[in-house]
This record gives sequence, C-alpha cells and structure tokens, in this order.
Amino acid sequence: MTGVLIISTNYGTETDEIRRPIEAFKEADVPVTVASVDGGEIRTVVGDRAEGPVVDSDTTLAEVAASDYDLVVIPGGTVNADTLRTDPDAQRIVRGAASAGIPVAAICHGPWLLVSTDLVVGKTLTSYPSLAVDVTNAGGTWVDEEVSVDPTNGFTLVTSRTPDDLPAFIRAAFEARDARVKDE
Repeated sequence: MTGVLIISTNYGTETDEIRRPIEAFKEADVPVTVASVDGGEIRTVVGDRAEGPVVDSDTTLAEVAASDYDLVVIPGGTVNADTLRTDPDAQRIVRGAASAGIPVAAICHGPWLLVSTDLVVGKTLTSYPSLAVDVTNAGGTWVDEEVSVDPTNGFTLVTSRTPDDLPAFIRAAFEARDARVKDE
C-alpha cells in the first residue's frame, strides 16, 4: 500500500489540522488512511475548546505499519497530541517511519510525539510555541517559522506551528511525500 497515513486519538484533534490534509491529499488522488487509537469516530475540536465535526477513521493504530505508507501525518490539538505521545502504537508508527526513511509531518502540538520518541535529537523543527522548551530539552532546535523541513538523521521531518500555517504545511508535506515516491 502507498499513500498517506494520518494518526489520531479519538478525541481532541484540531479540526482543520486533520480535515484539511485529508481533503488536500484526496483531491490529489493520493490514498489516505486515517488511523485512530480505538478506530471509529474522531471527535475533533476547534481551538481546543469548541466541539468540532466528527472525522471517521479507517482503522486503528494497532493495525497499521508506517512501512506501508509514503508519509505519516500527526495533527495537533493539545489533548490529541498529549495522548498520542504516550501511546505505544503511535510511538511504534513514528519510530518505524523514521527508521525506514519515511517522511513525518507534524503540526501544532503534534511534535510532542516526536519528543517522546527521541526523534527530534539533532533536528530543526517548529511547533506550537509552548513546545519550544520541550523540543530544546529533547535535543532539537526550535524555530519560529510557518514551516520547517529537516531532512537530516535519515528521515524528512515537516513541521508547522498552528492551523494558520496549514497551506505551507500541506505544500511541504506533499513535497516530502513526492520526493519519497520518486526515490522508491
């Protein structure tokens, strides 16, 4: 299987940070698989406060392997990201992507999972500003930019700060995926 894997919890994912990448890749006829912790519905939020629309997942995190995809996307949302960073299957997925040279794209609070899996060591990245200290303490270099692309340490890492950065984030994620597909 090729395409994009988007990973999420079942509650607390920022609406635009999951829906807009899904829509963009599907519009480009790129297969998208959405995997959540429990499968089924993902209850999204807007600004971590207001209830957003439901997004359906296709499968569970336990049932997917990063090696089956060309890109792994980690949306934000504080509750989503805080839960994903301690989930063994989410950790397995991003570690598998990194070790296989598969690009990872994380936005807003999504890089918390990368901090928890030691995948920011030696990387330059951005995130929601409150994660800057976490990134730095984990051995990464935090930058305040709409998108950061770091191809070092064996895998490309695409990161952005907030939903405002989604156009640049999606464009850079497409470029990282396209480069991966071209190299295969």
